[in-house]
Amino acid sequence: MIEYDKLVNSTAKQIKPSGIRRFFDIASEMEDVISLSVGEPDFHTPWHIREAGIASLEKGRTRYTPNRGFTQLRQEIAHFLLRHYGVEYDPQGEVLVTVGGSEAIDLCVRSLVNPGEEVLIPEPSFVCYVPITQIAGGVPVIIETGPENGFKLTAEQLEAKITDKTKLLIMPYPNNPTGAVMGREELLEIAQVVERHNLLVLSDEIYAALTYTQEGHVTFSSLPGMRERTVVVNGFSKAHSMTGWRLGYAAGPKEIISLMTKLHQFAIMSAPTTSQYAAIEALKNGDEDIAYMRGQYDMRRRLIVDGLNSMGLRCFEPEGAFYVFPSVKSTGLTSLEFSEKLIYSKHVAVVPGDAFGASGEGFVRISYSYSIQHITEALARIEAFLQEV
Repeated sequence: MIEYDKLVNSTAKQIKPSGIRRFFDIASEMEDVISLSVGEPDFHTPWHIREAGIASLEKGRTRYTPNRGFTQLRQEIAHFLLRHYGVEYDPQGEVLVTVGGSEAIDLCVRSLVNPGEEVLIPEPSFVCYVPITQIAGGVPVIIETGPENGFKLTAEQLEAKITDKTKLLIMPYPNNPTGAVMGREELLEIAQVVERHNLLVLSDEIYAALTYTQEGHVTFSSLPGMRERTVVVNGFSKAHSMTGWRLGYAAGPKEIISLMTKLHQFAIMSAPTTSQYAAIEALKNGDEDIAYMRGQYDMRRRLIVDGLNSMGLRCFEPEGAFYVFPSVKSTGLTSLEFSEKLIYSKHVAVVPGDAFGASGEGFVRISYSYSIQHITEALARIEAFLQEV
């Protein structure tokens, strides 16, 4: 009998599975369930983007691409970032196409962090940052945010966590799970601390296009002195409704992107060919798609925030992404208890807030990347549930 516990990687063994997928899996085995647990757009990939992918297959374009991605795709990514966010990147050496934004995050952390160095991670935030840091041998240092600050990172909080071992700050805005967005003035304060302490920044901007403020999204690398310190991660899953195409990218200083490319060469080789052809079309002709979907999400956002607040679940108003993060403390239940009782009694799936870090306890994440019909029915079921607890 092989004792695998003694043979497997100890770090991989200690990492906890994603709390998001647990409730998705439960919901997939139930009938009449409304799942608001996964952050996946309910829109089909726009037809003109699908056509581009189909055409590439019909023409037999199924070979490997360059490691960094097609030149034309990298050029379109650079054009997109300049057009929308005012930051210029050289597509030849400062842009890398990856298998989803998640690979870009992993490559960035592994390229920058040495064993024992500290990575600052504001929480609540997406579930991958801590385990990816641990896999790289880094030390995750959590900065707890809360509704009193709109779930935003402050310069004072950042300053208090910096030590002589701090290497990297992860900036997860617009935020998953809270929907928090940081404006230019708030980001400038963070940038001053970053520069003063000679830090590097991984700015996860996968939800950048889904920002509902009048100011709009401000990319961290557009701030004075931050371009040379920042790797921007983005992709096609959320804004273009291309989750299953598995395509993302990183943009940053060529010295860092070259290291990331080297790891990418050995781990992945290249991103999916068909997806890259589709992504070229998405960037060239997809701005109207983004605007339409953002408008629909904004309408759903207002509906669900108003609905939750009216039934007594205090809900911070999200300004980006497609999540709400209401407090469930008034029910007397923990996040996990609330989520489990809700799915089993009313067949509505949400995610416990502590899946996104300890500071998420007392909250649940609800995605509004679903139809008005589904959201309306879910709200009715949640209200009925609250009357029973």
